[in-house]
Amino acid sequence: MNLNTLAWRNLWRHKRRTLITASSIAFGVLLAVTFTGAGDYFYTRMIDAGANMGMGHISIMAPDYNRAPSSKKRLQQANQHKLAVEQLDNVKSVASRVQGQAMFASARKSIGGVFFAIDPEQENSDNNLFIKAMVEGEMLSSASGSSIVLGIELAKRLKLKIGKKVVYTTTDNRGDIVSAIARISGLFETGSDEIDGSVAVLPLHKVQQVLGYQKDEVSVLAVILSDQRHSDQLRDKMQAMAEFSDTEVLNWQQTQPDLAGMIAVDKSANRIGQLLIALLVAAGILNTMLMSVLERRHEFGVMIAVGMSPKNLFLLVMFESFWLAVLGLIIGVIVTTPWFLYMSQTGLDLTSAYGDDFSFGGVLIDPIFKLRLFSESIIAILIGLFGLTLLSGAYPAWQAGRVVPVESLKTL
Repeated sequence: MNLNTLAWRNLWRHKRRTLITASSIAFGVLLAVTFTGAGDYFYTRMIDAGANMGMGHISIMAPDYNRAPSSKKRLQQANQHKLAVEQLDNVKSVASRVQGQAMFASARKSIGGVFFAIDPEQENSDNNLFIKAMVEGEMLSSASGSSIVLGIELAKRLKLKIGKKVVYTTTDNRGDIVSAIARISGLFETGSDEIDGSVAVLPLHKVQQVLGYQKDEVSVLAVILSDQRHSDQLRDKMQAMAEFSDTEVLNWQQTQPDLAGMIAVDKSANRIGQLLIALLVAAGILNTMLMSVLERRHEFGVMIAVGMSPKNLFLLVMFESFWLAVLGLIIGVIVTTPWFLYMSQTGLDLTSAYGDDFSFGGVLIDPIFKLRLFSESIIAILIGLFGLTLLSGAYPAWQAGRVVPVESLKTL
């Protein structure tokens, strides 16, 4: 009988102990999937939401614009850059945008805020948070009209309704103060008072005229990716291309450092939690395997006495750890699959706990707790728990290999 078969049979000599230990591994799978899946889901949602608020997963802009934004700094030949980006892999859409600070005024009040000038033909609810958040009226009908879309709180503070006029004042490409009149065509509500009370959406071509821009001059080209995980790789690729030598190409971590920092801190806390869970699972496995070895010292002594080498005895216990890991992972997958499917498709509504304004790092996200696992996360969980089980069995296996036949037989 080979060591592999013998190890499998040894596990079932104490069925209850084996099943309890395998269940602890399965519980580790469940917790690892929950922690990792929640992170993969929420981090992706936050990054995508931040990208859809204006800057994209990757931003192409004039040099030094991100450090010190100004209407004087503008990206030239934006249309050519846009065509070059659209040819790259993983690019979902590219939107031309002009942004800046402005003073919005009604007959009763003036309020400072931020404007985003967009081309409605390039924008949709998949790449623009404000379009998705429309609650009244309609989004801009064209890029050259004189309409404006306000956050619902900004409209309330200005005491304006749809159809009313608002004056916005900003600085042009020479630093001069300029003003224009727009008629409110719609209102959006993201759920964040900070955003809804300070942001306005304007037509791109109209704003270009007001600022003295050419039609192919914008503040930023916002690149939306099909998968945000490729942002670093694509940014590096674009920076090496001759077409972007006169521009600044940044990813979302660089344009939204506050969000990137909060995600990094949250990831660290998540990893620490998973490490503590892993240590508890490892302690349980180590205790079980060590107890099994100590109970079988006489048996191991006899096996060595009849010719089994310490090396093979070590391998025997390691094979037992191997089969214990396989059994635990199988049970873990069976138990975790229904939970993951439910959480990935339906999730838990946390609105009652967080309210409608559920933001993280200044980015509004949906308060529905769901799970999502990337392929590399699944592989990491399975390999991590499998390796942890083998590592936990290494010391008991080493102890088994050090059994002295004469001493162990005295304990009979």
